[in-house]
Amino acid sequence: MTAVWGGLLAVGALLVTAPWLWPRRSDRHDAGRGRLGRLLDEAGLAHVRVRVLVAASLAVGALAGVLAAAVLGVAIVAVTAGCAGAVAPYAWLRARRAARRRRRRAVWPDVCEHIVAGVRAGLSVTDAVSALQATGPEVLRPAFARFALDMAASGNGDSSLVRLKTALADPVADRIIETLRMARQVGGTKLGTVLRALASSVREEAALRAEVDARQSWVRAAAALGVIAPWVVLVLLASRPEGARAYSSPEGILLVLGGAAVSVVAYRLMLRLGRLPEQARWFA
Repeated sequence: MTAVWGGLLAVGALLVTAPWLWPRRSDRHDAGRGRLGRLLDEAGLAHVRVRVLVAASLAVGALAGVLAAAVLGVAIVAVTAGCAGAVAPYAWLRARRAARRRRRRAVWPDVCEHIVAGVRAGLSVTDAVSALQATGPEVLRPAFARFALDMAASGNGDSSLVRLKTALADPVADRIIETLRMARQVGGTKLGTVLRALASSVREEAALRAEVDARQSWVRAAAALGVIAPWVVLVLLASRPEGARAYSSPEGILLVLGGAAVSVVAYRLMLRLGRLPEQARWFA
């Protein structure tokens, strides 16, 4: 009998301390994501873990290095190719994030208008947001459908809105959702006015940004061409035996390293000059 009571006491103590001994996976997952995790969120890959991204980067870098070594047989070129391959997944994620923001920038005013119409029709804030799974912009309907399921399962509107903000991962969405959260918490009659003003400013900004972005596209194209062209020439030269011997010498190694440094600095500088400032996620 003593053993039974002792076992029950041990089980009770274990259950009491379980939240500290084994925190929820999502909490640990969110706490350790950092900048890379935010990049994944904003690129629409919130379900991917940071260590998966790091492993993919290392794998792509190793594959690029091995292929370059097998084809050219020049060690410094293989190392350079490996470094470029390791950076490629991050460059792809940044490009995906930029494209995702461009697609969504034009639909946020419609989201605001739909929410205002829903609230005017007598729906609560959370019901108006849930209705966007059927009436909202096509590109955002999956996120609002998940919000509706989350709301039906938890019944906690504030936490569901926070998770929706994480799923959308957009500066404009942050502002909209924080406005909705404040309206739910403190009430008031200015929600429609605030959302309409936000929709108007977002629409004007999207039109201006699209015009400037179209004019600056040649800067990005010139930067890519200026970086790729010398390395194409290098690969062609290194494919010949005398070229491979030249690039394997100490002078050739210094030349490749210097060229890589100049390419990175020049590319970053041209992108900096041609890049439009992005909104920061102050409410992330």
